[in-house]
Formats: sequence, structure tokens, C-alpha cells
Amino acid sequence: MQPTQQSTNTRKNLNAIKNINNRKTLIFAHRGANNEAAENTRAAFERALQYPIDGIETDIQLSKDEVTVLWHDRFLDKLGYPTKHIDDFDYAQLHEMNAAAHFFTTHQIDSGQPESIMTLAEFLATYRKRTRLLLEIKNRNWEAAARHHLKIQQTLASVGEIRNEEIFMSSFNLDSLIYAHQIRPKFPLIYNLEEYQTIADMRAVLADQPFLHGLCLPIANLGGDVVQLLREQGKSITAYTCNSDEEINQALRWEVDILISDLPEKSLKMRDAKKHNEA
Repeated sequence: MQPTQQSTNTRKNLNAIKNINNRKTLIFAHRGANNEAAENTRAAFERALQYPIDGIETDIQLSKDEVTVLWHDRFLDKLGYPTKHIDDFDYAQLHEMNAAAHFFTTHQIDSGQPESIMTLAEFLATYRKRTRLLLEIKNRNWEAAARHHLKIQQTLASVGEIRNEEIFMSSFNLDSLIYAHQIRPKFPLIYNLEEYQTIADMRAVLADQPFLHGLCLPIANLGGDVVQLLREQGKSITAYTCNSDEEINQALRWEVDILISDLPEKSLKMRDAKKHNEA
């Protein structure tokens, strides 16, 4: 059977990229081991660290009284407030809410340890010395630009100095990353992409914002042309959210720098199996 043009191009891309990239794919637990405990809680982070993960990804938002906290969703339906946002409540009010109750209900667990919403300061104090961290800034369109800036300022101030790319910051909001770069020019900043964004969009943003450390791509958008573009420009590649065998294998095949997964144990086993088979 004759090889297709597509398969020939794929092999060429792989061969070219392997000459550029010999880095190990790092496995980051998405909001902790969120299939085993409520996402972005101490329990989820601790469960993730039971495995030899390389890092944890989490989400940063701002309470009404300007405290940086860990929360992903736009609304607080998981806390019983389906029309409210994080910034509708002061931190003292958020602290009294059980961020894990929804997990126990969804997984039909009768009872479990209540979990308060963590502050960024608590998270950094507990985990920065134990693993790498990827902090995603959730700047929402209903927030004033001043709050966007404050979130960036507080996050960078809380992190302080870093060494050897131990902590990264990412966002879907490019203006936030531009602002972060103005404050801390050497901080590794990663731009998160949506599925609708194309390789032409990637070329444009890298040309306009060369300070970017790299791009974080939906796994569906990862392919040879994209990988080659980023490798040739010396940019890191992060892939999200890789859970199925196909998705994890795709990220490993293209040797991404960071693979974000809800299933860190599975991703680690598949990475180790791939390494063993190639030995």
C-alpha cells in the first residue's frame, strides 16, 4: 500500500521536530487530581502528589474584597449560587462555603471532609516547594480592567522571584499577559488558545508578542504544522486537556513540553510505557 501524502508529511514533521526537541513531556494535574477529589482543593492537590507528577495547574480569581483565590468556573453553581460569581462575595464569605460538597454529591459519597476555597497565598506556601505550578489567570469580561490588573499584580507579588521555570502563568486574556510582561519581563507567560483559533492566529500573536514563553493549545488543535512553528521559534508547547488514550498519545507523540490531564496517573503510565517501548 502506498503511503498517503498526509502520512508522509506527518513523518517529515515528526523527524524535523525530534531534531529540535529532546525535552521530556511534563505531566501536570489539571486542578489537581480532580477525578479523585474536588478540583482546586487541598485534597485534589494532595492526591495528585501521591503520583510522581511534574506539576499542578490551577486557576486564579479575585474575591469582592480583592483576595486572590483558587476557582475555575464562571459561576458558583457548585456552591449553590448558580447566578453568582466569585467577585460577588468577600473572602470571609467564600471561606465559609464548602468547595467539596458538590464532588461528594456527584460521586455519591455520603460524607467527606469539607474544603474551604484556598487562597493563592495558601496554595503557594503549601505546594511551590513540592512541584512545578501553572497559574491560570481567569480575567472575566464583566470585570473592570483595574481588577484584571490587580489580579496580575497580586499574583506576581505573591509568587515573587522564581528559578528554573518552576512557576508559569497563563491566561486566555492576551491583554493580561501583556500587562504581566510589563511588570515582570522575564516571567514565563503562556497564552491559552481556544479551539477556533488557527495556525494563522498563532503566527500573528507570536509575531506581535515575541515575549511569550509559549502557547497552550486544545489537544484537538495539536498537529505537525503547529508543533514545527512553535519549535522553530523556540516556544514551549502545552496541551490541554488530555484524558483519553488518543489524546494522551497525541500529546506524547508530538513531545509537548506540558501535558495537562484530569487523569495524571494514567498520563504518567502512558508516558512511561512510551519511553520503555522506545528504549
